[in-house]
Amino acid sequence: MKPLYQRLNLYTDGKEAYIFVPVEPVGARSLTIYRNSGDIVLNPLNMPLPAIAERSGKTIYGIYGMISLAMSEYIIIITGRELRGRLMSQNIYRATDYDILPLNPDVSVVSPPNRVEAHLLALVRSHLTNGSFFFSYGWDLTRRLQAQWASLQKDADGPLWEVADDRFFWNKFLHSRFIDATEANADQNLSPYILPVMYGTFDSRAERLYGQHFRICLISRRSRYRAGTRYFRRGIDHDGNVANFIETEQMLLVGTDDTSVQLSFVQLRGSVPLFWAEVNTLRYKPDVQIMCLDDTVAATRKHLDQLLKNYGDQSLVNLLNQKGHEHPVKEAFERYVNELNLPGVRYEYFDFHHECKHMSWDRISVLIDSLKEDLMKYGYFHLDASKAEPVKMQRGTVRTNCLDNLDRTNVAQAAVAKWMLNRQLVAVDILKESDSIDNYDDVMKDLREMWTDHANMISIAYSGTGALKTDFTRTGKRTRAGLLEDGYNSVMRYLKNNFFDGARQDAFDLMTGAWVPQRAWIPSTLVRDYRPLVIRAVPYALFFSLFMIVAGLTLPRTSDYSLFYYYCLWFTILALSLVFVFAHGIDYVNWPRLNPLTGIIFYEGPGYRSGHRGKGFGIPALDVRRLKGGQRAKVMSEAGRRARSKLEEIEMGTKERLD
Repeated sequence: MKPLYQRLNLYTDGKEAYIFVPVEPVGARSLTIYRNSGDIVLNPLNMPLPAIAERSGKTIYGIYGMISLAMSEYIIIITGRELRGRLMSQNIYRATDYDILPLNPDVSVVSPPNRVEAHLLALVRSHLTNGSFFFSYGWDLTRRLQAQWASLQKDADGPLWEVADDRFFWNKFLHSRFIDATEANADQNLSPYILPVMYGTFDSRAERLYGQHFRICLISRRSRYRAGTRYFRRGIDHDGNVANFIETEQMLLVGTDDTSVQLSFVQLRGSVPLFWAEVNTLRYKPDVQIMCLDDTVAATRKHLDQLLKNYGDQSLVNLLNQKGHEHPVKEAFERYVNELNLPGVRYEYFDFHHECKHMSWDRISVLIDSLKEDLMKYGYFHLDASKAEPVKMQRGTVRTNCLDNLDRTNVAQAAVAKWMLNRQLVAVDILKESDSIDNYDDVMKDLREMWTDHANMISIAYSGTGALKTDFTRTGKRTRAGLLEDGYNSVMRYLKNNFFDGARQDAFDLMTGAWVPQRAWIPSTLVRDYRPLVIRAVPYALFFSLFMIVAGLTLPRTSDYSLFYYYCLWFTILALSLVFVFAHGIDYVNWPRLNPLTGIIFYEGPGYRSGHRGKGFGIPALDVRRLKGGQRAKVMSEAGRRARSKLEEIEMGTKERLD
């Protein structure tokens, strides 16, 4: 593949242009982005810099992309990186620092011209700061080893961005202008400036057994389609993309040279491929909403067909509970899979919580036993540099899901990966057939740490907190300390998912192109609170009553009068406020504002709904604040495209001109 520029110097030509000059090779074609017009121009070789151009004191390690907001277009550049390891003789970096450069000379990133622009810039910054982004200048991190080998000859002369897996090329939308310019004009080939970034995890550990050196690498790749947060992105879309879809590849590289003997095993996870959601109402377990739309079967078929095309046969491992809150989702999943009855797709159910109750975590072996036949049939990818063809190809994958595709899925995938690694070590003559990797503490310690760190990073990206049950992944045992840690993470998940994730979801939508702002126009709901006064006032009454109770308990007394009636008053106000808040819980959730979920919240079509709790005593304020001119909005009966289309029509009446 053609190389990328690894370091750039940035020059600013007053208010006219930004000029990016490669540090190496000397004399390479520089790139100019004009601030007034937004034009991107690849300059001739050895073109001199303008006399007044000022050089930035920072080294640029790559261009993350360009994003257009309400008042200006911005260039996002990577100004910090950390080396996380090497793979195939190439350095793997994690981006650590960024700068945002406005094209509009009249717009300041430090002091945005209005609240809307400030809010959108804050979304961009939070996404960059909280994300886990990896890149390499010479190795395609977005594709698994087997996929790269299959197209080796075709990709030899291609640029990195062109051969990258479209699903895992996280910043592709932000590089769309660079890509369009490259495809439109052969002389304006911006490929050396287009840096594909992967959102996920990367870890690599060197090991040694019986005098043989090998390395274990673990990579997870998060899809940019239907990306988002735990409660605000569930299920499937009409194109067959599911929420929290992640490809996880565990590599075994034997010898001191990564390219000599390579083995790779891939697993998948993703949300249950149906139209479903959990509707936040401040309850610990939100209402489950399953939407039986006309194209549910078609969407599920698209998803499974994509998996069959990309990975081969599929074992769908479902870890949802047999009873209770999760049962309707499990039942609907099984019904649609049975209705499709696709060749090459096998369904495997494992009631994780029932089988592993009372901390009987060794019972995960039951799932491994039920998958052994499929795992042996699917195999793994095995490439030996001394042979013309691969020794073995992976011909199928295990796709695992629980409700969130986090905690139970992590435990199951780690167990499957360990089982397969054991077989691979036997295949390359590092272990004997009768031996087990469990007998080698150093290797197992590294393997468990890798999978635990991997689980935590995936969980943070989706739910906002570290994963649960990581004590088992890390130590092989379930501990009481682990239970306490899980309790803490569960509380933090509840708080973040109800009160903070709306902005996080907006950031995902903005950065992946799921919502594109129109220049100088924006929905007023982005920065204004349209809830009725009573809805906004009750939390103040709640916190003030709590303050008065604490004050009565802690402040020194100046009289001997009883405080009985004082406490009766403030405890009554506190109790009534709490009842009101939870009765109208849906109005206190921090909902996404760029792509509101009205079509899901007020869905009334066929399907299943576990309850309508927390929607208030009348028309919910969440619906009222999206109305035009005081009219009642019609309750939407369809989800997906039609719901979003209707919502956009309603919101057109609340858009403001930004001067």
